[in-house]
Amino acid sequence: MTIGSSLYNARKKNSLSQEIVAEKLGVSRQTISKWESNETTPDIYQAKKLAVLYHLSLDELIDFDIEQKEIERVIENTSEETQKRIDWNKVWSKKYPVLTAYKNTVDINKYAAPISQMLDDLKKQYGYSSTDACLVLKDILADVWKSKK
Repeated sequence: MTIGSSLYNARKKNSLSQEIVAEKLGVSRQTISKWESNETTPDIYQAKKLAVLYHLSLDELIDFDIEQKEIERVIENTSEETQKRIDWNKVWSKKYPVLTAYKNTVDINKYAAPISQMLDDLKKQYGYSSTDACLVLKDILADVWKSKK
């Protein structure tokens, strides 16, 4: 994603027109248009003002992804009760069919025992709850997976 599209998406997400942004920053509407079309880029001071205006950090503004932000918003606003009702395996298996197929072919018990031991070790050594230990182990597994790519 380009900085111009990040600026455009952030502005739209905040329901602001180019005219309003230009007025708040003390620049012309054409300047905003040039930034959003990647003809020019805002200087660091203007970028900081844009970040404040759009309620983002400077890093978030530069890499603003409307789809990602929408997913994050939905996750943050989903209650615990709703999360418990969702069959996450069913949801993710639409994208990754292996999640429904592996149960018929993989010896789950072979892997469950060492994973259970790892969870117990995390809980004992660091005082994690069962949920926190699972989340930490998930992140460790994700890091291992990324290193194998």
